[in-house]
Amino acid sequence: MQRSAMRELAFKLIYEIEMQNEDEEFEIFIENNEITDEKVIEYLKDIKTGIKEHSEEINDLITTNLKQNWSLKRISKINLSLIKLAIYEMVYKKLPYKIAINEVVELAKKYADESAPVFINGILASVVKEKKLDGDINEN
Repeated sequence: MQRSAMRELAFKLIYEIEMQNEDEEFEIFIENNEITDEKVIEYLKDIKTGIKEHSEEINDLITTNLKQNWSLKRISKINLSLIKLAIYEMVYKKLPYKIAINEVVELAKKYADESAPVFINGILASVVKEKKLDGDINEN
């Protein structure tokens, strides 16, 4: 399975967890999506546990990079899931930010409203500047 397809599954998993707020969603998600590839399952587990483990810092990064009148509660669950996925991969997995941002923006075009790609890109660009992340694709 291609990395982009795995990332799309990760987004769907994060979104389901955001909506249900239950940890047992993981097993149900794997079963419902008939995922049998161990590499994909391990990737999804890493994303799920990593975002949960670093949720406070990820939420702080999002909050500090929102416009003044915004709060986490005001962000749609789809957008929030995509932003969390990108931040986790950029900050904790050291995925080049150009890849992470491009992929979640493409997912936003597919799953979110028409203003989402610009909104998500803006927040993530601010996170990149704040964390001084590297976008060089050859580094990973």
